[in-house]
Amino acid sequence: METLPATWDMYDLFQSFLRTPTYHLIVEVCLVLLIIKLIFSKSYKPEKTVLSEKEKDELIAEWTPEPLVPDIPEDHPIIKLMEKNIVTGPPGKYINIRNKSCINMATMNFLGMISNKTIEEEAVRCIKKYGVGSCGPRGFYGTMDVHLELESHLAKFMNCEEAIIYSYGFATISSAIPAYSKRGDIIYCDEGVSFAIQKGLAASRSEIRFFKHNDTEDLERLLIEQQQKDKKNPKKAKVTRRFIVIEGLYLNYGDICPLPKIVELKWKYKVRIFMEESFSFGVLGSSGKGVTEYYGIDIDEIDLIAASLENAISSIGGFCVGKKYVIDHQRLSGLGYCFSASQPPLLAAAATQALGILEKDPGLVTQLKENCLRVHEGLNKIEGVQIVGLPFSPVKHIRLVEPSDDRDLDIQTLELVADRSIENGVACTVARYLEKEEKFLPPPSIRIAVNCQLNSTEIDRVVTVLNDSFNQVFSL
Repeated sequence: METLPATWDMYDLFQSFLRTPTYHLIVEVCLVLLIIKLIFSKSYKPEKTVLSEKEKDELIAEWTPEPLVPDIPEDHPIIKLMEKNIVTGPPGKYINIRNKSCINMATMNFLGMISNKTIEEEAVRCIKKYGVGSCGPRGFYGTMDVHLELESHLAKFMNCEEAIIYSYGFATISSAIPAYSKRGDIIYCDEGVSFAIQKGLAASRSEIRFFKHNDTEDLERLLIEQQQKDKKNPKKAKVTRRFIVIEGLYLNYGDICPLPKIVELKWKYKVRIFMEESFSFGVLGSSGKGVTEYYGIDIDEIDLIAASLENAISSIGGFCVGKKYVIDHQRLSGLGYCFSASQPPLLAAAATQALGILEKDPGLVTQLKENCLRVHEGLNKIEGVQIVGLPFSPVKHIRLVEPSDDRDLDIQTLELVADRSIENGVACTVARYLEKEEKFLPPPSIRIAVNCQLNSTEIDRVVTVLNDSFNQVFSL
């Protein structure tokens, strides 16, 4: 093959140079000059300063480290409450507070699992076999057979394909939400959700649209607005995921979500439903399966159900249940699952034992409902207050009928009532919130937690003491 003269190569190179855009040549020249400068420039070497021992001591003496946390004043109300309300012993049906035995209306021990002897024995047996902690996340070396057993038991109990457990109840829903909903997605959320859900919303970085508490008409209004936006920008609509986040039984209100209507909206507007059931699991339905059983709705209608093991089950931790592909996604994306030490084996074993007790004796749920109705009926007779929450809800809020314009004053009034109740043998507590961080701050209230172990005499005693306490405080 005949080769072309070298002059042709130079000619082609020169023509290419002429065809190159001017700005491209300028950039390349600048890059060459920068490289030359870096090659020949001297590296920066700070001058070494030699200090004498005396100068070192003076610098150390002058240095004042910043505190890890801000100083808390000694007269802070929470400090006073902590010093005053010291509990000794297990918080069962009766609680020892201020060296006084009181009927416990403050602990979320709905089914009376705290101090159950069989659960205690199972926990002790587990400690002897596994020790106290798991010492690692589930994905590394923190998975024990008791964890897998609990997940299998929960999935079977809830009639779902799979379950996943977390080591901390608060972290469950706050990890589950950002595992699915990301930046650019839309979350429709009830204004009355708990603080754990609010933290999950913030972590998701999604667009959050709140609808009025338990107001499905307001929810549908938001869904219609988004539907109209989607028609204007169909390309964006195809890649935008939408979620409805609700609670089964609302901690801050003691009422139940209108799930049938929400499921109807789900299929009408093509959205997913995430439901948090920390206060309805083990409480609602004939066997304690929660809101879906209460309404008779197929659990597959709900895309994800999350709940805590720290209320009805009286252990520590939380869980999510749903379709296998939904749950498996959390094993790689659930922050509280991937990066936290797994649930201590003794707590998993205790939760499994408690779940077995609930399965064998669903009458616990029936007895809890009867106690809730009796407590609600009695509290409604107290003058000057309103009882917020459904009659069969184990979580009830006692609020002032005529609150003042000063929130702190109302809280002090309710604290006086709680103090007098404790002095007379009934332990209750003022509901606490992180007031500066709550999205929708509920009014001040005394929160009552009902359990299934109370008998009629004890319930009458609770109502009488609370009634007398309010009358005494109102007369001051």
